[in-house]
Amino acid sequence: MQGKVSFQEDAMPVVYAGVDVSKEWLDIHLHPLGESRRFCNDKTGIRQLKRLLARHRLASIVMEATGKFHRPAHRSLWLDGFAVAVIDPLRARMFARACGYLAKTDRLDARFLALLAESLRPPADTPPSPHVEALQELVNARSAAKCDITALQNRSKTATTALLRGELNRLVRRLEQHVERLDKEIERRVGEDPQLYRKAEILTSIPGIGRVTALALMAGMDELGSCSGKQAAMLAGLAPIANDSGARTGRRSIRAGRPAPRRALYMARLVGQRYNPALARFADTLKAAGKPAKVILVAVMRKLLVLANCVLSHDRLWTPNPP
Repeated sequence: MQGKVSFQEDAMPVVYAGVDVSKEWLDIHLHPLGESRRFCNDKTGIRQLKRLLARHRLASIVMEATGKFHRPAHRSLWLDGFAVAVIDPLRARMFARACGYLAKTDRLDARFLALLAESLRPPADTPPSPHVEALQELVNARSAAKCDITALQNRSKTATTALLRGELNRLVRRLEQHVERLDKEIERRVGEDPQLYRKAEILTSIPGIGRVTALALMAGMDELGSCSGKQAAMLAGLAPIANDSGARTGRRSIRAGRPAPRRALYMARLVGQRYNPALARFADTLKAAGKPAKVILVAVMRKLLVLANCVLSHDRLWTPNPP
């Protein structure tokens, strides 16, 4: 009987699962079985999804990153031992177009995610800890509130009606109080988690990286400290992309990546370039080589990010003279 059970298990085909996530639904496709199912995106639907997946010999599961909607399913599958890769929706769409399909439905998206799992074999992703997820939500809310304050202040400056200026100024004051409450909650949560507290301590020891920049990096790049410098630069969209063809050597430029950490590093490099002698010498060397100002700007931002990644990976504070 033991030999028979083993034979049956070996005879099971290897299955690749694609999960298209929306606010209401989880659409799944099993390749090469050709089976498609739909479940509700709630606790009951996730349990039904896991029961379906447990009946097959899974190689990998691929789902799209859809804001917060994919997180409960991703975390629940990961906790039960399923290997889940979360990919950029643009990457999945480009894969479908490369296969010659322009139509887009939830069922088709799930099918092409399963095909992508078999063809590209993306690595599995570990969901962020609950503390990091809470920090991300609070930092993003703070960033959105600061943008709203700037927009309201600009409108107030151009308003000609006294009533409108008063209303806009009251909205600004309310948002500023909202930001203050968010700051207190962010500091409380960082202080309660030893790992987040240590990360913030290390990052703020680097000249140019203040508290706001450190929080933006911690929330926007949870991988910082556990990846290489090149990977960190690519994640932040600060790595120059080659553009060569034949005998032509095209101009390299940055694109894609995560905008929030990149925006934070834009301001941080100004202070870092002024108070960090190594960054200042690096910028002067590029300037002497005739590099354009924007190229120097991006290079210093990338250098600062690689430095942050390095000290986090070694779990030590920044010092003027490296050990």
